[in-house]
Amino acid sequence: MKFTVADLLDQLPAEEALPLAKLEKALGLSLKPDKQLLHIALDGLSRVGLLEQGEAGVQRRHDDSLIEARLRCSSKGFCFALRVDGGEDIYIRDHQLNHAWNGDRVLVRITREGGRRRSPEGGVQCILERATQHLLAQVEQQDDRLVAVPLDDRLLTTLELPAEDGSFLDPARESVVEVRVDRYPLAQYPACGHVARRLPINGGEEADLDLLLTKHGLRNPTPAPRTTLRSPLAKGRTDLTALPTLLLGGWSGSEAPILPAVSLEEGEAGPRLWVHAPAVAERLSPGGSLDHWLREQAEALCLGRRWLPLLPAPLSKAAGFEPGQAAAAVSVGLDFGADGQVAHYRFALTTIQADATIDAAALQALAERKPKARTLASALKPIKDQLPLLEQLLELAGQLRGQRLGRGSIDLDLPLPALESLADLTTPEPDESRRGWLVQLPPHHPIALLRELVLPAGRALGEHLAALQLPGLFAVNPAADPAEINEVAKAALALEIPLELADDGNAPAAAELAEAFAATDRSRVLQRQLSDVLPLVQLSGEPGLHSLAAAEEGFAPWCLPSLHYADVWNQQLLVLLLTEGKDRPSVRHKVRVDLAADLCHGTIDWPLLPPSQLTDLEASRSSGLIQRLNNRSRFVLELQSDLLAMAQARAAEPLVGQTLSGVISGVQSYGFFVEIPPSRVEGLVHVSSLKDDWYEYRSRQNRLVGRKNRRTYLLGDRVDVEILKVDVLRHQIDLAILLPANDGDPGERVVDAETLADEGDPGERES
Repeated sequence: MKFTVADLLDQLPAEEALPLAKLEKALGLSLKPDKQLLHIALDGLSRVGLLEQGEAGVQRRHDDSLIEARLRCSSKGFCFALRVDGGEDIYIRDHQLNHAWNGDRVLVRITREGGRRRSPEGGVQCILERATQHLLAQVEQQDDRLVAVPLDDRLLTTLELPAEDGSFLDPARESVVEVRVDRYPLAQYPACGHVARRLPINGGEEADLDLLLTKHGLRNPTPAPRTTLRSPLAKGRTDLTALPTLLLGGWSGSEAPILPAVSLEEGEAGPRLWVHAPAVAERLSPGGSLDHWLREQAEALCLGRRWLPLLPAPLSKAAGFEPGQAAAAVSVGLDFGADGQVAHYRFALTTIQADATIDAAALQALAERKPKARTLASALKPIKDQLPLLEQLLELAGQLRGQRLGRGSIDLDLPLPALESLADLTTPEPDESRRGWLVQLPPHHPIALLRELVLPAGRALGEHLAALQLPGLFAVNPAADPAEINEVAKAALALEIPLELADDGNAPAAAELAEAFAATDRSRVLQRQLSDVLPLVQLSGEPGLHSLAAAEEGFAPWCLPSLHYADVWNQQLLVLLLTEGKDRPSVRHKVRVDLAADLCHGTIDWPLLPPSQLTDLEASRSSGLIQRLNNRSRFVLELQSDLLAMAQARAAEPLVGQTLSGVISGVQSYGFFVEIPPSRVEGLVHVSSLKDDWYEYRSRQNRLVGRKNRRTYLLGDRVDVEILKVDVLRHQIDLAILLPANDGDPGERVVDAETLADEGDPGERES
């Protein structure tokens, strides 16, 4: 079917009916069979009370008791609905799933309110969008049924296969199959599908990538529509080709996104930083076929050595920056005052010409250069004329980083391991638009430099759009929940980490915790605990706090339109403001205001754009679009997590049977996880393998404690382990602990009975 329930509902206006013909056109339905399916869907949704049909068309019914959510299931069978509105997660019992699967977008009705220690419970009322159209599985014969058993154990189901797929049975387990879903479970009818192809398990790096692309539905992406690109406007464009401009090299993979260019010049009261974004929006027709295709793609995807780009090749080539070539850009000039703060800013459509590309080797050579050295390293000779500008940019970036951290932004020393297959994935995005923390980078890293220069540009546009009340896409990142921060602090205190608590006993702010953890010998495990409670960055239709970027009045991303569709959207809005914004109430007024600068704030009391344009913008910036972009952002995190886990598991395979030293990175009632360098792969020591004693779990202290010998396994402890088994497909590593030779071994921690008694009430202990 060409549309989902979510697609259908997203097309319906909030308060009025939509004629059926317009709904068919909005969904792209022209064939009679597709229209018949639409009528079936409308009848079904009318019966369950989600919409109404009348002479005026189709109208959505509002039911406040129905909550939109995304379903998340665990391998143990526990399922929760993660609410779109950010409310408390809803526990869904198996008989209330109504055939929904992990990842599905659903409508949930609460059946039991939550309590202080209990989540609310509910049931799935409608499946809006299926997340799984095909999956990786192994074929099994179960009695008289041929079934596909998904490798993803969060999919709590099997799929029936036709008899002819019996040829894909693989008793040796040397391959898996791609299964396409033909029918989802309905009433008494089970799910069924068919095998599309066989995939090898040990086929090398490209085969591993094929497995992951298949798992995430990326193997056959929808091609971009054929369209004619528009030429950027020449009229009113500011010529900055004479301004010294630098490109900063970040990624080396094929089809990597375009990064912004930067310039610096002397302003009236201090330096003026120019950030130049590639002019992508000017080459699109807003609301056109290419624009809609970009909305569906939403993100550029890094696969390690190569990318699945957001922009089609012709658009990327047209908008790209190359040294020595003039190029159209959308720019902002940020004027800094004597205190190092942004005093004023102004946006502009510009033409620039980059002078050079600065790569990591050049920045490293500059960092190692002695102050009075008369010779230049070979990496610096091609850019010797740009060295003064580069040094000024580095100095400014250092000041901006200090200001950002002083306002509560968080840098954590949690880089990805330097595995060869991860390649570009180890270099973070300049805007870090997903997680609630930034990867700590050396000051002379190209992305570290670019990051500090790009973040103020996003703050400027967020403040500008909010002040002018224009419908932008704002990135919000609220502060962490104090209760969760307190739990992280308690875990640190249990490890005897010195922390200064407030007078009321609460932990300090997350940024202060991060700084305190960085000075300890358990820095990595504690920073990982902290990272788990920091809220993700989300897109919103309303401006809000973005603590990561130290933006209190709004943050609107726009500098990386080749990486995120949200940047394309905001750039379209900015270009519209600069080219068609109404800078005076009427033609009779001789005084114009500068809509491109912050000096216009508070001086405008007339509509900046025609009502028809604003209405179209508001309709396009629907909750469905924001929901899709946020879901796609979470999808990117899941994909990156799988890429990392696969690379780490492959790195661990040759180590089976070897004894290695690692650090306990997590403790649970069923055992503890150990992180093993250099790949930082995590494996599990199951509690059942600890044969020397009966171990009890202390959740508040992150430890397992032996009843008889009082031996403890504590978060951050160094232990020696043997790698027993590596399951690459499920990313599972089984470990065995090597016990110390005697009780006096320094690697063993022993607690006395008095300490054991003080570590929590028995009701919290689990074997």
